[in-house]
Amino acid sequence: GAALSGIPTPIPKPSPRFLGATQRLGVQFASRPNLPKLAYRKVKGKSPGVVFLPGYASNMNGQKAEALEEFCRSLGHSFLRFDYTGHGASEGVLAEGTLGTWKKDVLYVLDELVEGPQILVGSSIGGWLMLLAAIARPEKTAALVGIATAADHLVTSFNSLPLETRKEFEAKGEWTVPTKHTEEGVYKFSMNFLQEAENHCVLQSPIPITCPVRLIHGLKDEDVPWHVSMQVAERVLSHDVDVVLRRYGQHRMSEKDDIKLIVYTVDDLVDKLTTMV
Repeated sequence: GAALSGIPTPIPKPSPRFLGATQRLGVQFASRPNLPKLAYRKVKGKSPGVVFLPGYASNMNGQKAEALEEFCRSLGHSFLRFDYTGHGASEGVLAEGTLGTWKKDVLYVLDELVEGPQILVGSSIGGWLMLLAAIARPEKTAALVGIATAADHLVTSFNSLPLETRKEFEAKGEWTVPTKHTEEGVYKFSMNFLQEAENHCVLQSPIPITCPVRLIHGLKDEDVPWHVSMQVAERVLSHDVDVVLRRYGQHRMSEKDDIKLIVYTVDDLVDKLTTMV
């Protein structure tokens, strides 16, 4: 802003870390009856559009979302990214959210904020939510791209803990998972969260999804093992399923070459979907 004397002060160029503030300019808020407002950014364009679903405790301002928006802009296709309830700029409290809460968010986006079938790109828990959305809204789902897809993962990993350990967490009422991705170094999940998540597990039976599916996973992923993507690939009913395993890929999939691969994958699907007769 201007200094008091009326002499304008130079505006410093934001460093990448502070881009979040300037990006908020393009953020819109969707008001939903009796539900927290959802923050989203939308680029209008051709069909099929692309919708990005971030990971748990993440937000829509990550590198993958940025790169996809830039790509869709250049291609003239529509793009939408948003924050789940309790995430980023959306209303609500993260700790009160459930998988069902966030699934509802995704379905709201598909029903109210975009037109026509979409390519859903889901990162980590966003990959799980993308599968749930595709099952619930087949007519709105043109194709799926999962990045380090975490289908059923929290439930599976909790249930694979030794009984004693599970009992300890159950007595405490919450499960603490060590992570490199937060300052506290842990994610906390309530027992209610885990019980609710069991209702959304997809890997115990064939997954009724018939659109093209692309699954990208890093062999060096320390959060979600790559074989989760293999299980998804085996269970979806679609005949058009590819899995790409990156030898040195980690969970975040935000290295330059990871992002290139994600963008190429979306490009290829757009091409496929727009030339199909």
